[in-house]
Amino acid sequence: MRKVKSVKIDGESVFMFNSAIYIFETDSRYTLELDIIVSEIVLKKFGNNENLIIEIELEDGKEISAIMHLRGLVGEGLPQLNLYCEIYDLEGYEDFQIVHENEASFPNVEEGITLKEIRKVEMPNERINLKLLLPIDQTEWLAKQGKNLNGVLKEAIYDYWNKEKKR
Repeated sequence: MRKVKSVKIDGESVFMFNSAIYIFETDSRYTLELDIIVSEIVLKKFGNNENLIIEIELEDGKEISAIMHLRGLVGEGLPQLNLYCEIYDLEGYEDFQIVHENEASFPNVEEGITLKEIRKVEMPNERINLKLLLPIDQTEWLAKQGKNLNGVLKEAIYDYWNKEKKR
């Protein structure tokens, strides 16, 4: 079975937490499949594209470049890209794992990885709008914080979480 060393998507190197590359065989065709666990940031950046230019470097030095199609995203589980492209000949793919459509033995790329571990490497930021009812002195102080307000709120939330853990 082949192992993936690195992947570039549209020319950009992406950090992979796990991956599997294999051939999927049906009665009428073969597809090269690439399943990779990525960060939520990578998923947001590339997850809405139908076609992506993928450059794969395998651990043995072989390189594969292809326009791959993105399979529909699953809403649950770890952030994952499932990519595929049709291949017409198995020449050059002899030592790849072949999964037949009748088998249920797809590689499990999620095994042993948690979302918490992924977020330690790359934590996404999300925009949030808050409506608060505060005393005027706090409102005035918050207004003076300007760009520093994000940092103040992050620190206050982490402090509060830590106090809650100690209880």
